[in-house]
Amino acid sequence: MRPVFASIRELSEAIRSGEASPVELTETFIARLREHGPRLNAVVTVTEKRALREAWKAQRELKDGEYRGPLHGLPYGGKDLLATRGIPASWGAAPLKGQVFNYDATIVRRLRRAGAVLCAKLAMIELAGGMGYRQPNASFTGPCATPWSLRHWSGGSSSGSGSAVAAGLVPFAIGSETWGSILSPANNCGVAGLRPTYGRVSRHGAMALSWTLDKLGPLCLTADDCGLVLEAVAGYDPRDMTTARKRYRYEKVEGDFKLGVPGDALDETQDAVASSFKESLRVLGKYATVEEVEFPEFPYEAVTRTILNAEAASVFDEFTEKGLARGLTAPEDHYGPYARTVVLARDYLKALRLRERMARIAEDVMGGYDAIVAPTRRTVASPIDQEFRKVAPGTAKDVMGAVGNGAGLPAVSVPNGFSEEGLPTGIQFMGRAYDENRVLSVAVEFQRRTDWHRRHPPAFKA
Repeated sequence: MRPVFASIRELSEAIRSGEASPVELTETFIARLREHGPRLNAVVTVTEKRALREAWKAQRELKDGEYRGPLHGLPYGGKDLLATRGIPASWGAAPLKGQVFNYDATIVRRLRRAGAVLCAKLAMIELAGGMGYRQPNASFTGPCATPWSLRHWSGGSSSGSGSAVAAGLVPFAIGSETWGSILSPANNCGVAGLRPTYGRVSRHGAMALSWTLDKLGPLCLTADDCGLVLEAVAGYDPRDMTTARKRYRYEKVEGDFKLGVPGDALDETQDAVASSFKESLRVLGKYATVEEVEFPEFPYEAVTRTILNAEAASVFDEFTEKGLARGLTAPEDHYGPYARTVVLARDYLKALRLRERMARIAEDVMGGYDAIVAPTRRTVASPIDQEFRKVAPGTAKDVMGAVGNGAGLPAVSVPNGFSEEGLPTGIQFMGRAYDENRVLSVAVEFQRRTDWHRRHPPAFKA
């Protein structure tokens, strides 16, 4: 079979039927990683030796009738903030290129247990944006491009994860989000990205940026793929005491959906984003009740931003004291960590108290709705050689991002159109805590009725 751009279910069925084998798939995707990764600045390390070892193991197990599930024998890539035994984990930062851990992150171990094959460590913004970057060139691997246009950015900070999936370099990838770092690349690269509920997936072995905001999740070709990956990686981990003692099984939710759309959803959006979203609402109206909702006035962004800045300053305290910031790639990141140390303890503690109120507000607004729907981003991918803060609208509030990450709520982004210049747009579905199955089900139904996820960058087709 031609595995490029096949879904997880399609690849899994091909392996079980004998149409494809784990080793063949692994060799195919490794070749694509080597060929196309440098064009996109999407790959840090191709883990060929480990990948082939895991692929042969999966192939023997399947031959012996030992089936681990839909990820068994499937290649994937991991954001380079994940610890991988004996393989560098650079965190996207030039001073840490040679950093190696002697263990695997929990999410890597769980994927190995599911039979998945680690083929690459993927590029990311240095320190996941912890120094306050402003432009795409904030990584020693160079600015990562969206496969839809090498002149435009793939998004941050899970840059390589979004780009690699969109270009068919891996069937799925793991990214992380503190504020927008999964949904942004999903939007810019035209793929599905799932930000799970805070505490749903263990972060043991992943670089910390903000202890109370960080989340790990998948980037895939479809929302359905995201659910399959989440089932494999979710669950309590004694090495990460923030994980919830809740088991997760990916199951479709049936019934009539009720969706809320914020009244300011289209404020300051680019024309292409607004047009795609309006058409998406028409599609959603065929299988769901869609109503306008309002988030009351509250300092959502200030609360979440204060928590992020204060925790990031503490996380990178040793890095900053050693003067390593001057070795980072983006000039603004040389002084970024020092600016964040000025957050006062009283402001941080106040933000933590206000976050409890923010979570209650979110629950009140979202009560009775299966998901809140909005454009994933107000713009398409920005030019790769420009500061993205100058390109994006300047005054519109990111309430969905602030509430979703501050309150730890799940959201999935899927593609919903293109601009005139051929850049993807995205739509996000945000739900209540631990309600991933509901938001995924809404997104899966949306993708059943649209074909945006079946369109792939022409320059990267096999």
